[in-house]
Amino acid sequence: MLSPHSSHLDLFARILGPKGLITDGDDIAPWLTDWRKRYHGEAAAILSPANTQEVAECVAVAHQHGIALVPQGGNTSMVGGATPPADGSALILSLRRMNAIRSLSPEANLAICEAGLILSTLHDAANAAGRRFPLSLGAKGSATIGGLISTNAGGTQVLRHGTMRGLVEGIEAVLPDGSIYDGLSVLKKDNRGYDLKQLLIGAEGTLGIITAATLRLAPAITRRSTAWVGVNSPQDALALLNSLQLRLGNVVEGFEIMADDCMGHVLSHLPGARMPIGTACAWHILIEADLSSYGQEGTDPLEDALAAGAAEGGLIDAALAQNETQAEAFWRMRDSISEAERATGPALQFDISVPVAAMPDFMVTAAQAAQKAFPGTTASSFGHLGDGNVHFHVRAPAGTTDGPAWIAEHGKAITAFVHDAVIAAGGSISAEHGIGQMKRAELGRLSSPARLGAMRAIKHALDPDGIMNPGKLIPLASEG
Repeated sequence: MLSPHSSHLDLFARILGPKGLITDGDDIAPWLTDWRKRYHGEAAAILSPANTQEVAECVAVAHQHGIALVPQGGNTSMVGGATPPADGSALILSLRRMNAIRSLSPEANLAICEAGLILSTLHDAANAAGRRFPLSLGAKGSATIGGLISTNAGGTQVLRHGTMRGLVEGIEAVLPDGSIYDGLSVLKKDNRGYDLKQLLIGAEGTLGIITAATLRLAPAITRRSTAWVGVNSPQDALALLNSLQLRLGNVVEGFEIMADDCMGHVLSHLPGARMPIGTACAWHILIEADLSSYGQEGTDPLEDALAAGAAEGGLIDAALAQNETQAEAFWRMRDSISEAERATGPALQFDISVPVAAMPDFMVTAAQAAQKAFPGTTASSFGHLGDGNVHFHVRAPAGTTDGPAWIAEHGKAITAFVHDAVIAAGGSISAEHGIGQMKRAELGRLSSPARLGAMRAIKHALDPDGIMNPGKLIPLASEG
């Protein structure tokens, strides 16, 4: 691949015009560092096309001249997936100007959105039409639709609605040669061979650039119930989830489990925070149920189901939110865990998944094993119990003041230890944040030859010159 020079930038300028080519160093600088500020790159310019045709023309020029492109949306990657290489060999291709909702149909429960659309904007538009887009996460105010699709994002509603992969009905994308793949039509049956839509979802921009998508909407919630529950163990939590699903059917949207020490950090960090329940317990659960199908009258079915669960044992205490303000306060505590732990001190944070049935034991035994293997550390976890997603944290010993030095000394060993435990449990080293550049070597170390061979073959077939988001996702030959 070539490093772009002024003659190449002139070619892009002819396509994009003055609004679409950014070369000022101060304007480029904020987009050269990842969200966590772990990775830093260089780029001579940001290409900012206004429509799919301009994306296609830019990619065609890049393909012709061997110039690498790094697709970027809200730049909220947790794994350095949207940061350009440090050698300045790539240009950033920003989709932020392509932020339109092309159509939204409440009758069909579908919205066609461009890749640069911010998630919260889609939420607002869907709500105004009496619908909702059932995927939400902490970065909803900056994360874009294209990035969410490219990383197959998850969030707190996967239990009922699935990941982004399950919410995408169609895709429009520009492939590495500059051709446009128009797959926005929604077809319940389509047996024309390989599903390019599914290949592009979760590919992190390594196989092409997503420019728009047809997304599935859901009816707006007219009645919800939110509960905070204390239990003795993750095993009790899973038993409760099974009990609720048996009694209520498919209305439980969120089922978040949190170790008590995680909540201790939140109480210390979040002003005005207080536990919703008064009984001390080792594990906490936040439950959200969509009770729209039950109507507005009568008792709370979630409350009744929790009472039945308490009678069966395992449930220590519970509190139901009495209004929207209380419900939002419950969620704010859950959403503040990572922020609170960062404020507490240095930590290594892992986004991993294991089979749902294995998650309770993993949350307990992996924490105990990590603390034993790395004396002085503390380990705990929280996560989405219904889909097996564990956010596992290993914190530096108390009194550690130089976080980067501690991570430099122990990070590789702790990471390998945790990832080995995940693979032993039949899990994945990436649940919802992707691989990016942070986990690429570990993917190579732990993946089977069959998986690595297939990934490299697909990458080479679609992007033989390697211009699409180089250095991300696909392990090097030396890494597996």
